[in-house]
Amino acid sequence: MSPSVPLYQAKAEFFRMLGHPVRIRVLELLQSGPMPVRDLLAAIEVEPSSLSQQLAVLRRSGIVTATRGGSTVVYELAGGDVADLLAAARRILTVMLSGQNELLEELRGFRPHDTPPTPPTAPIPALETPG
Repeated sequence: MSPSVPLYQAKAEFFRMLGHPVRIRVLELLQSGPMPVRDLLAAIEVEPSSLSQQLAVLRRSGIVTATRGGSTVVYELAGGDVADLLAAARRILTVMLSGQNELLEELRGFRPHDTPPTPPTAPIPALETPG
């Protein structure tokens, strides 16, 4: 990203980088501390190649770091702000989904006899015929 990129575009690219369910799940898991790839793989249950690809995207973005110890690679969040972002997303989704729940409950509670009466219509005036 070049320095001449507007802030809103940089933010859009950042959120696009987060825009994959496996990446979000990795970040959620790493909130509790560093994890080896084998543990991430067991927790997420995706193909190893898919996890590797998503970890590479997170690593290149700088949002996670990787440390190799022998044949084990351990990933961790690069900073605490990621956890704050995920918590904010959870709060926003809770509000959004609670609104949908209220609508769903309203729809489930709807009964055909609850239909409001149709307002009376004004009589249609008779057409005058030329005489």
